[in-house]
Amino acid sequence: MIIRWAIGLMAPLLLALYPARSETPLSPRGVVERGIAAHGGNIFLDPGTLQLVGSATFFDPATGKVRSYADDYRMWREFERGRTKAHGADGKVRIVAKRQGNVSFEVGYDGETTWTQDGIMPKAEADAYWANNFGFGIIRSALDEGFDLTSMPPRTIGGHGVAMVRITDPAGQETLFGFEGESGFIRYMAFDSPRGFHERIYGDFIRLPDSGWVQARSVTLLYDGVISNTVFWDELVIGETIDPTVFTPPQQEP
Repeated sequence: MIIRWAIGLMAPLLLALYPARSETPLSPRGVVERGIAAHGGNIFLDPGTLQLVGSATFFDPATGKVRSYADDYRMWREFERGRTKAHGADGKVRIVAKRQGNVSFEVGYDGETTWTQDGIMPKAEADAYWANNFGFGIIRSALDEGFDLTSMPPRTIGGHGVAMVRITDPAGQETLFGFEGESGFIRYMAFDSPRGFHERIYGDFIRLPDSGWVQARSVTLLYDGVISNTVFWDELVIGETIDPTVFTPPQQEP
């Protein structure tokens, strides 16, 4: 299924940043509740699986030039409900980047083992890797017991006013989320990682008519303010069974 997006009218920026004086500002919990509802409600909280296909551009932080380009960038995701750790691997995931049919990058996690195109990754190295990359999914647990939600000053992200909420998991790990004032869509996420301060900027949202699932078609990843890569999603599938072999790590050599 090819997804297309038409740009709609946006509310004035100042209204998004600062509600009218007669309105009661939402509590941080209210902001998160509205954001979850905006992204599809129950289907967003528990989608089961997610499959995405698109393209990605990777940049060299030393020169600012394009380091590589994947004309076929795919992600398979199997979610695990009840997540409590913000920045560690959970569920199952596999990402494959190809250019002209050749694999340039691959990473996978089957719930225990992490691997790349070079083979099995040692656990300590894998834990650090996922600490740099996992974070968005904690929004699905943010309203659960043991999580703390705190309002932060509002910001402007990509020309959109966003309400900022800091989510602290039961172990004390923090993640910032930015919710667009008008729509409630998640425009921003950020957290401290071993690689540096990690930010993601989301845009080009579409809604699936049957499920109500809302997907950002573009996501830009930054570390310490420098763009690492941008992904553009063109196809998505929600809730369908994924072949278990997709999450099967390669055989280790004896």
